[in-house]
Amino acid sequence: MNFQDLHELLRLELLQRIERGLLTGTRLARQTGFQQAHISNFLNRKRALSLDGLDKVLASQDLAIDQLLPLDFAAAATQAQPSIESVPVVSMTTAMHEARIQSAATIENVPVAASRLLDSRPRLNPRQAKWQRFVAIHVDATQAAAMSPLLSPGAIAVIDRHYNSIAPYRAQQPNLYAIRHGSVLLLRHAEFDAGHLILRPTNLAYPVQLQAVAAGAPPSDYIIGRVCMLITEV
Repeated sequence: MNFQDLHELLRLELLQRIERGLLTGTRLARQTGFQQAHISNFLNRKRALSLDGLDKVLASQDLAIDQLLPLDFAAAATQAQPSIESVPVVSMTTAMHEARIQSAATIENVPVAASRLLDSRPRLNPRQAKWQRFVAIHVDATQAAAMSPLLSPGAIAVIDRHYNSIAPYRAQQPNLYAIRHGSVLLLRHAEFDAGHLILRPTNLAYPVQLQAVAAGAPPSDYIIGRVCMLITEV
């Protein structure tokens, strides 16, 4: 797509508007301040517009450049420039307890493709419906050792706090959860049985831990969220 292509797309759009009775050359000349002969020559490919003239014609017709582009070209341009979201990296305590993340609690922000976040399906505990959905934490050495080789020290775990269900996100693949265990956050696989969340490490040198679930409470009350993305520095 070059400047001449854009001229041609604009010329064709104007001719279509004239053909449908929505515009005349005289009206376009009056709206832009150009001589009618100048507009006529442009419409008949006898002369080009300057960049300033192009802007005036676009403004007079309330047009933006992306409205002139073919659909496949516009789609390709959108795909080439994915939208980026900033996810706040916070302490484990903040991830567990703070519904909304304040700037003072943000350690840093990590850029993530918005499409990755939008693709994450929620299974929400109503108690966390108003919680800011995505937060991230640094994986420390202790968490990494228990979940080795899945986790490595220094990795960033992005947590979807709107997925609190014990149900698998993908068939035959255990979820990695951020779970409230007493006063600490643990990154573990989890199952629910006989009133307890069973917290399983991947490293068999570490013990399986139990989190008692209060009578009448759902296990989702103890699930901070599902780890939906791991970002590892190389």
